[in-house]
Amino acid sequence: MLTQFFNWRTGLAVIAIAIVTGTIFYSNFMAKKIAMEERQKIEQWVEAVKDISNPNVSPTNLSSKILVENNKDIPMLAVNERDSIFESNNLDSVRIKKEPQYLANKLKEFKRLHPPINWINPVDTLQTNSLYYGESSLLKEVRYYPLIQLFIVALFIVITLLAITTRNKSTQNQVWAGMAKETAHQLGTPLSSLQGWVELLKDQPGNEKIATEMFKDVDRLKLVSDRFGKIGSTPQLEEMNVIEQVENMIAYIKRRSPDKINFGINSFGDAAIYAKINAPLFDWVIENLLKNALDAMEGKGAINITIKKEITQVIIDVTDTGKGISKQHLSNVFKPGFTTKKRGWGLGLSLSKRIIDQYHKGELFVKNSETGKGTTFRILLKK
Repeated sequence: MLTQFFNWRTGLAVIAIAIVTGTIFYSNFMAKKIAMEERQKIEQWVEAVKDISNPNVSPTNLSSKILVENNKDIPMLAVNERDSIFESNNLDSVRIKKEPQYLANKLKEFKRLHPPINWINPVDTLQTNSLYYGESSLLKEVRYYPLIQLFIVALFIVITLLAITTRNKSTQNQVWAGMAKETAHQLGTPLSSLQGWVELLKDQPGNEKIATEMFKDVDRLKLVSDRFGKIGSTPQLEEMNVIEQVENMIAYIKRRSPDKINFGINSFGDAAIYAKINAPLFDWVIENLLKNALDAMEGKGAINITIKKEITQVIIDVTDTGKGISKQHLSNVFKPGFTTKKRGWGLGLSLSKRIIDQYHKGELFVKNSETGKGTTFRILLKK
């Protein structure tokens, strides 16, 4: 499904890029063509002015027609050798009257756009006049059309991708919740039966030790079932001592870890730090992080947990001295199914992030990791 989504997304991007690229090339071609035609119009207008202004030549009807009809939309300014404006055309007459610098600013703008068209004054042959011109509305529209189209296409792609991503996340959430609840449901019946058998064992002399150990395992299974049952529903958050919860999980994991693994916890002198958590789910996250650290160290090393309170949040860092995470894998750490281990489904970290981010409204991320030196996972919880 992810491959299909990636291929579809890539195809959409390629088509959009092709459309925009083609439009840009065609628009540039049209813009150049229109610009050439506009310059020809301006040159014809200058020739018509020279013809009408020349006292030695009788003006033709064509010249008069060109002056009247040939240029109705190209803004232009005629200046003498001292850059004094003596003629303007197709500019805002209202702004000319109200803004003294309007024509001067337009002259600067036109000088940047096109080289001038010069002609000798027929009346005074020692005087050279120049005509500067801008761009018509049509030319501006043709130039800016690709940018507008690019914005529309980009907006369309973003909206489409957001819709697809949201839909996929919603479907994924439903699958997660459905699997978790079904797992909890399936565990419920054998757990009830096991509890009954444990009670029977307790009543028989000589089985007390066995019954006690089995009761611990059954209790553990009940905890697992309870955790899965809370996935997909809104858990109740309570003000609890985070230090105590972490210490309990360290004690649980320590009994099941090699002797060469050293555990340490640092709360910077605080005996209790409170945050709103759901105890079973929070314990699950700490357990997953500790087990992940154990797997990374392969039998020896150190796991250190620091718990620090700030004004608005509680910071929990879980640091190991394991093999670390390579840069190419950092972005995939919390994706469902990703694992570097030979066994496992790659769901532990993904579930942990979901529990912290969605249910506790906090954050879980990799603070830093260095290959061969270790990794630090950070949890941020609201106080």
